[in-house]
Amino acid sequence: MPEPLMIRERPPRSSVVALLEAEGLPASDLTEAHLEHFFFTGSDGAPSALVGLQIYGPDALLRSLVVSCAARSQGLGSALVLYIEEYAAAHQVSSLYLLTTTAEAYFEHRGYRRIDRAQAPSSIQSTREFASLCPASSAFMVKQL
Repeated sequence: MPEPLMIRERPPRSSVVALLEAEGLPASDLTEAHLEHFFFTGSDGAPSALVGLQIYGPDALLRSLVVSCAARSQGLGSALVLYIEEYAAAHQVSSLYLLTTTAEAYFEHRGYRRIDRAQAPSSIQSTREFASLCPASSAFMVKQL
């Protein structure tokens, strides 16, 4: 019988940056403060998967969902998305937004829908991910919690 999945909070910044950069995702803006709402599986030094959240009152940006190549197809991404959605709801978030260049179908399957970037609330528009780190061609998606 497999061990239950352990999801932990506040991964070390160096480990987050290493995993994100290894998978081609933006990490240049991450500070220790961002990690308050980041969660991961695996060890501190080598997380196998992680996800983050930036909360702006009733709106939040889901960011940095990543699963290492070696840990894919084990359900880690799905478990982290469910975890972060429950965490967001417990923190009074009602709308969860994200930007993606590669995982639109993955998130559609989980109840997210693509919307026009012009519909983004100002709090989300002011993030570095929205304003500059993610290309304009990224799918902008939302899920109501």
